Amino acid sequence: MIINNNVKTFLAIATLFMVTAIAFGAFGAHGLKKILEPEMLKIFHTGVEYQFYNTFGLFFATFIYMIKQESKRIKISLYLIVVGTLIFSISLYMLTILNMPILGAITPIGGTLQIIAYLLLFFGILKD
Repeated sequence: MIINNNVKTFLAIATLFMVTAIAFGAFGAHGLKKILEPEMLKIFHTGVEYQFYNTFGLFFATFIYMIKQESKRIKISLYLIVVGTLIFSISLYMLTILNMPILGAITPIGGTLQIIAYLLLFFGILKD
């Protein structure tokens, strides 16, 4: 099995997502616990939690892409997982740290992209 540059890139991104999810989780548990209200800390934790879920999803999707590198659906799903995770989690991090509730309006865009990504992955596995 050949690991092309796309595969290397997505594996590297997934690894960075994991590093930052651990760092943000620790930051939230230790650094923000004394600063944020419990409700805001819960929102921050949701960003961390979904970053973890989607990091595992990105690893999984990348390994599927290694097997089915000709699949455009799977390749697009990888990009959407990355963009959706960034929009979803970063908007929640910024919402809580900067106390900018307007950023909560952006979060569903990231979640929608994540849903589309996994549907494309599903169809890419079945149809391509």
